[in-house]
Amino acid sequence: MGCESGQDAERPVHRVTVDAFEMAACQVRNVDFEFFLEATGHPVPPFWKDPDFDHPDQPVVAVSWFEAVKYCDWLSKLTGRHYRLPTEAEWERAARAGREGSLYPWGNEPPHLRPEYHRRWGGEVRGPLPVAGDEPNAFGIFDLGENVHEWCADWFQADYYAVSPDRNPPGPATGTRRASRGGSWRHHVKVSRCAARSSIPPEFQYADYGFRVVRDVFPFSAQEGPHA
Repeated sequence: MGCESGQDAERPVHRVTVDAFEMAACQVRNVDFEFFLEATGHPVPPFWKDPDFDHPDQPVVAVSWFEAVKYCDWLSKLTGRHYRLPTEAEWERAARAGREGSLYPWGNEPPHLRPEYHRRWGGEVRGPLPVAGDEPNAFGIFDLGENVHEWCADWFQADYYAVSPDRNPPGPATGTRRASRGGSWRHHVKVSRCAARSSIPPEFQYADYGFRVVRDVFPFSAQEGPHA
């Protein structure tokens, strides 16, 4: 984890082991979040009916950290599997996709040299693009580093890497800001890199913040087959 040429909060570079987990290929979409809203009666988030943000396949935006956790809890009860937000370590593991030396989820090419740069960040559109519009990374995960910043489970602490455990680091025990990862339709230069860290207070609802879910891997027998 980390990057010696990045921000101070990305140092020191250190090796981390995380247990197996499964990450959603796409960020949670409006159509996904709508099931949660209808089932629970939860109020709609800001921008829900804004034409720049209301396409069913756009990632849901302006969801607070608390609302993202509520969605995970609801999905867990609905499916019988444990869904949750990723830790920073899990997110970075997924973003690197086995290429530890790469700066970005797609490699080392800076965002402004990518063919889709103008479409995503050229100012023609306000808001994220529908998910899975470009190629996934080597793990089959779409839009890591772009579309919306993604909430993580951890509290944020700038100097956490100096004291974090080397296996399944959970983040500090307390804090005032929750960690987030990845670039967005509004910002990409500083936070699209695999190692880049960001954070905001958990109650904030920003139009460039969304989330994706992970779930724990449970053993299963050959008779049962894999869980859906």
